[in-house]
Amino acid sequence: MTTFDKRKEGFEKQFARDEELKFKAGARRNKLLGLWAAEKLGLAGAQAEAYAKEVIMADFEEAGDHDVFRKIRSDFDAKGVTQSDHQIRRTMDELMARAVAEVKASG
Repeated sequence: MTTFDKRKEGFEKQFARDEELKFKAGARRNKLLGLWAAEKLGLAGAQAEAYAKEVIMADFEEAGDHDVFRKIRSDFDAKGVTQSDHQIRRTMDELMARAVAEVKASG
C-alpha cells in the first residue's frame, strides 16, 4: 500500500467517524429538544418521551433542521405556546452543542 493509499484510507475513516458523530449528536439534540418542547407543551413522563420520539422521527422527513423546526413551531402554535422562531432556533443550537459534547464524551 502506498503512502497516498494510506492517507486516503485515513481520510475515509475520519469522514466516517465524523458522519457517525453528526448523526448521533443530531439524534441526541432532537431528543433533548423534544423533551424541552414537551415541557413547554405541558407534557410529562411517558407523554414527554413519546413526543421526543416524534421529534426525532420528524428529522427524517427532509435534509437539514427545517423539518424539526417546523414540527416544533406547528405544535407550539397549535397549543398557544409563546416562543419566537429565534428562541426555538437558539435552543436548537444550544442543545446541539450540548449533544455534541455528550456524544464525544461517551466515546
